[in-house]
Amino acid sequence: MFSNYKPTWMVDAIYQITPEQLKKMGIKAVLTDLDNTLIAWNNPDGTQELLNWILEMKNAGIPVVVVSNNKSSRVERAIQKFDLDYVARALKPFARGIKSAQKKLNLSDDEIVMVGDQIMTDIRGANRAGIRSILVRPIIDTDGWNTRINRFFERKIMRSLLKKHPEMKWRGGLE
Repeated sequence: MFSNYKPTWMVDAIYQITPEQLKKMGIKAVLTDLDNTLIAWNNPDGTQELLNWILEMKNAGIPVVVVSNNKSSRVERAIQKFDLDYVARALKPFARGIKSAQKKLNLSDDEIVMVGDQIMTDIRGANRAGIRSILVRPIIDTDGWNTRINRFFERKIMRSLLKKHPEMKWRGGLE
């Protein structure tokens, strides 16, 4: 029943995903959620680690596109210094925003991956769009009020997934 929420991979943090790992999997671009995936939801300035990761992806020729349910002004403010493209009001878990980003990149389903910290929006959206996904741990343990509701249900979904798929494990990179 919860197989629509199953991520392809589970990685501790987005920063542990390397261009070499992506290229080995045939992935040419990364779509990523914003809050608690790239930046802490309550600190839009990001970290040096994030800047280094984005630079590493750019140097490897791997575009990073933010796909967020936030409004455009929020996303733009958060990513302006990172020089990333984005899709705002993505309406995840629906596929619309992910497909819009994919169209911008002109890549096939197997050439992109969606990275996010939420099973119910990011991973479900990727599965609906027919692309691979990477679930990452949230950057910080707190969430905005609207995400707290999702986290409650995500814990139940995750327990069910782990019971049915014991191979699902948190890793330090793609394997």
